[in-house]
Amino acid sequence: MSDATLHFEDFVPERQFPLGPKIVSAKEIIEFAAEFDPQPMHLSEAAGKASILGGLAASGWHTCAMMMRMIVDSFIGRSTCQGAPGVEQMDWKKPVLAGDTLKGFGVVLEARPLKSRPGIGIVRMRTELRNQRAETVCIAEQSIMFRMRESGENRA
Repeated sequence: MSDATLHFEDFVPERQFPLGPKIVSAKEIIEFAAEFDPQPMHLSEAAGKASILGGLAASGWHTCAMMMRMIVDSFIGRSTCQGAPGVEQMDWKKPVLAGDTLKGFGVVLEARPLKSRPGIGIVRMRTELRNQRAETVCIAEQSIMFRMRESGENRA
């Protein structure tokens, strides 16, 4: 794929974008938790092992933040993204533990022009992350707004 800017027209149904890999460290789990979700299973290996999570586990919100970074690195950072109206679904399927390697994909489910905003289209995507054991850890569905291509520009 080229590094050309991605526009609404480039997000056709079933197109996939790879995400990751991302190695999750104990240090970053603890730092995120200390600031945003200071529950014991996110702050200490011992508390994590004593919990149903089985080890030092990233907060679900940390998992979302890592997923967002992977999305930006994969395609948002080189697109005409205009923001997002929200997340329709977010499921945390398995805990993300210190030492896990996350990777996954975003797939376009549908795309349509916005009637209320000429020149802008909305793309609904499903994003999935898996760990190194190929276990799904997180699934999200979200809509993202992109500027449309001006006539005469080439497709990426």
